[in-house]
Amino acid sequence: MMHGMGGPHMWRIRETVGIDRDDLGRVYDHRIVLRLMGYVRPHWRRLAVIITAVFFYTVSVVAMPWLISTTIDSYILGDDIRGLDLAVIVFLSIALLQFGSQYIQMRLMAFVGQRILLQLRLDLFKHLQTLSMSFYDRNETGRVMSRVQNDVQQLQEMISIMVSTLADIASLGGIVLVMMIMNPRLAFITLSVVPILLLILMVWQRYARIAFLRVRNTLAGVNADLEENISGVRVVQSLNREKANIRRFGSSNSQNLDAILDATRYQAMLLPSVEMLAAIGLGLVVYFGGLMVLDGDIVEIGILVGFALYIQRFFDPVRNLAMQYSQLQRAMASGSRIFELLDTEPEVIDKPGAPDLPLITNTICYENVSFYYSADLPILKNVDLQIESGETVAFVGPTGAGKTTIVALLQRLYDVTGGKISIDGHNIRDVNLQSLIRQIKVVPQEPFLFSQSIKENIKYSSQSATDNQVEESARLVGAHEFITKLEHGYETQLHERGSNLSVGQRQLISFARALVANPRLLILDEATANIDTQAERLIQLALTELLKNRTALVIAHRLSTIRSADRIVVLDRGRIVETGNHDELIAVGGLYARLSALSSADSIH
Repeated sequence: MMHGMGGPHMWRIRETVGIDRDDLGRVYDHRIVLRLMGYVRPHWRRLAVIITAVFFYTVSVVAMPWLISTTIDSYILGDDIRGLDLAVIVFLSIALLQFGSQYIQMRLMAFVGQRILLQLRLDLFKHLQTLSMSFYDRNETGRVMSRVQNDVQQLQEMISIMVSTLADIASLGGIVLVMMIMNPRLAFITLSVVPILLLILMVWQRYARIAFLRVRNTLAGVNADLEENISGVRVVQSLNREKANIRRFGSSNSQNLDAILDATRYQAMLLPSVEMLAAIGLGLVVYFGGLMVLDGDIVEIGILVGFALYIQRFFDPVRNLAMQYSQLQRAMASGSRIFELLDTEPEVIDKPGAPDLPLITNTICYENVSFYYSADLPILKNVDLQIESGETVAFVGPTGAGKTTIVALLQRLYDVTGGKISIDGHNIRDVNLQSLIRQIKVVPQEPFLFSQSIKENIKYSSQSATDNQVEESARLVGAHEFITKLEHGYETQLHERGSNLSVGQRQLISFARALVANPRLLILDEATANIDTQAERLIQLALTELLKNRTALVIAHRLSTIRSADRIVVLDRGRIVETGNHDELIAVGGLYARLSALSSADSIH
């Protein structure tokens, strides 16, 4: 809980829950507003109607107390029954105007806001599909998802906040103007509490802003703990961590509870303060207005009633503006993060006018290739390698030797930082990226299946494949038998990431997905690591026939995979240290032979 309101304590909160100056954001940033206007512009007609509705609603709000004042002084005290009948009609007309304008405003604001929300999320998702793997290496998945979900929602609300703020400011201006017209002297006396109100709001915002941000940050901690424990529930239970994790989750919730109670305390301080000033303003109207009446000044009873009503209405938009201040600030911060993400450029891009890569028929050549994620951490150093058409080449080596990187560079998931990679004499950086990717298919170590049918998963990268081609690819990898035993066969719907299948079955479907595309180049990234021996035999039989006239790069894990390769490339600390087939490398007695000696019957570590 927060027990003080001093500056050092405020920054101590920031340090404790991870709040920094960027989280606080600006109350108004014209750059963010200008970018957002690009999404608002297609809806300008509806926005014009919304602003018109806001104008009429404000007029109705301001007009009502004035009408009551006039009715009392001119018709009730003046004993004018006909005028009183007319006033009732005007009352009903204003009430209908208020209802209609507010209804139109709210309906159209909801429509425009949701359309903007839709377009922002679509643009973010589309942009995320274009970003390079290096972006995802640097950014946590949860943080990226927060941009697409939470920040977009927050930014979408900015439009509503700005329209509401416009309406509240217009209401305040209209109320002050009418009060000045009705009786300037009484207006100045009544509004003398406004400077005190502004001072209270300035102090309140300074500390409440931090409290509300602390709520958001501690809630993020609760969500992070929850997501981590649900995703890793098998590990949690297998390691008997339930009680420890419950204590940790309880601690996160306690911090969130303290933050909520703290924010509630500030919120509870503001509303009574505003109500107190409203009561003081009302008291000033009654006291000084009453004296004016008693002294014979030109203050009618109706004017006193009108002023009393205006005082009440004056403080309503003030309360709204105080709460919208923090919301607007959070929306600005969200907008800054969203547009920063949208402005992130992909690091792997096509050159202007890059031609398509012709059908791969010949050699893949690595020429003096180097790569590093950071200059002080080289991954590959001066790699020279030539892979012939139809050749199966396996890459082996200790962890961190660069095996995965060497094939990732061929797919242009990253660009080389030195040297070049060419296919049939074409530098892969000079050709259209999509034309390269279309000819390469990858089977990863951890199969990723989507929540669709088995058939849709196999056809994922080859939508034009026929049912017969899907079935044939499944037969080649030995998946057809277990698929047909499922209740719905190829139409069986998979759960999240294919969790209703075994790891081996998921990998077989991943194989079928790669093979149905009939790629010119096949990359197996330790793809048989999670498949049992019986399933691997089926795959090896299929691959023997399938890899004819097709180039294959295999990141080796099991000895059986390496034995079948035409050539084995041994990597160590980013360099090629040995090449040859299995028998040749065993005879050399180098690193490969040592790795083989340390490996189990069916794998190399």
